[in-house]
Amino acid sequence: MTSSSNQNLLPYINIRNNFQYGDMGKVLLLHGQVYYQEYGFNHEFEAYVAEGLAEFANKYKPGKSCIWIAENKGVAIGSIAILERENNQAQLRWFVVHPGYRGIGLGKSLFGKVLGFCQAAGYEKIFLWTLDNLAAARTIYEANGFKGVEKKKNYLWGHHLVEEYYVLNLK
Repeated sequence: MTSSSNQNLLPYINIRNNFQYGDMGKVLLLHGQVYYQEYGFNHEFEAYVAEGLAEFANKYKPGKSCIWIAENKGVAIGSIAILERENNQAQLRWFVVHPGYRGIGLGKSLFGKVLGFCQAAGYEKIFLWTLDNLAAARTIYEANGFKGVEKKKNYLWGHHLVEEYYVLNLK
C-alpha cells in the first residue's frame, strides 16, 4: 500500500491503550519485522525489544505506564509506550509505524497520545533513546520540543550505529 492509498484508511485505524493479552507479542513482531526489513537488524534486536517489553509488563502501573497499539483490521501497524522511571520521569519506548502506513499522520497521532498521558500523569520529564538514522521519528521528537543531549557510537544488532538521547522537560 502506498501512503496516498492509506489516506482514506486513517478513520478505520484503531488506536487503543487497553493493555490486552498478546499485546507484547504484537509489538515485538511489528518491531522485529520493520527493523529487519528496513535496517537489517539481527535477532539480537528482537531480544532487546523483548527484554524491554518484559520489564514493561512486570512494572506496569495504570496511570503511570501505558502502551498504545494502532491496528487496522486487528493487525498491529504502529505502537508507542511510556514506562515510569525514577524521579518523576517517563521513558518513551517502541515508537514505530509500519512503512505502509506512514505519511498519514499516524505517528503524530500516537505521539500526541503520549504527550497528553505524560502531562496528565504529572511527569516532569520524558526521555528516550533513538538512532541517528531514524530521521522521521527524530523530526517528530524535535517538533514536540525534545532536545538531543547525548550521542554515542555502538555496535548493535549487527551494525555500527549512533544512539541519541533526547529529553523533554514538561515543567
